[in-house]
Amino acid sequence: MIGTNLQVRRAVPEDHQQIAGLMFQEANLHRHLDWRPPLEWLGSPNYWVLQDGGRIVATLACPEDPPGVSWIRLFGYLPHLSAPEAWRALWEIACADIASSAESQVAAIVVKHWFQKLLLSSGFKIKQNIMLLEWRNENTGSFSPPADVWIRQMGSEDIQAVSQLDREAFGAFWHNSPDSLQRAYSQAIHASVAEDDQGLVGYQISTGNVFGAHLARLGVRINAQGRGIGAALVSDLIQRLGAHHLTRLSVNTQADNAASLALYKKLGFTRTGEEFPVLIHEGGR
Repeated sequence: MIGTNLQVRRAVPEDHQQIAGLMFQEANLHRHLDWRPPLEWLGSPNYWVLQDGGRIVATLACPEDPPGVSWIRLFGYLPHLSAPEAWRALWEIACADIASSAESQVAAIVVKHWFQKLLLSSGFKIKQNIMLLEWRNENTGSFSPPADVWIRQMGSEDIQAVSQLDREAFGAFWHNSPDSLQRAYSQAIHASVAEDDQGLVGYQISTGNVFGAHLARLGVRINAQGRGIGAALVSDLIQRLGAHHLTRLSVNTQADNAASLALYKKLGFTRTGEEFPVLIHEGGR
């Protein structure tokens, strides 16, 4: 039960400063790797705060995007609370609210063990693991696209078509909405598409930082898979990394995606040994 001085309410834009301060408590924070910072979701449904008087002491945000999937984008609490105390107070309200408004899965990619324990104690189940791989300036050769396919730089006008391709390639659970892809595109160090006479058949979006580049998304239309289009897109990306003086490229993929793992092995990627579980809670209950 929530203590007598604690109250859960919906977060509002005016909570920005207090939530920003709470996010400095890194040890007590789960944050989803997202194109949109958690504070930008303020005002969206499925965003709550736990308040002690006029002070925000914990927060939980799991707005729905894509439709049907509410990713936990933020959970954090001040250290005078225990993790179970803060989580139970917020999750009780969130779970009931999400279940009453839509049949949505609540999901999280977990980096910290303490957060995984909280989710498992609340009925979440492990769906799969995400694996991290990296390429380090290896001479893996060049892979060209099929003769009837060409690669060009992505433009903002491609976002809608890319989103449709993304849903077909990844399914509803992992789908990137047009808004997510637009944000990814705006933050990309390089984004490209592969197309033929019928339209887009593949795409990639990559970001960069001081440590190297990250292949954030690689998708190929289902009926075009197996033709070397994915390898050609990544090969083209690797050749362009030299212009940015980047010699390291990382990528995440599902540990049970044999085709994806085979592709990255062919391109010279190796496993780092890091894996992160994906947990889901069906129906918000």
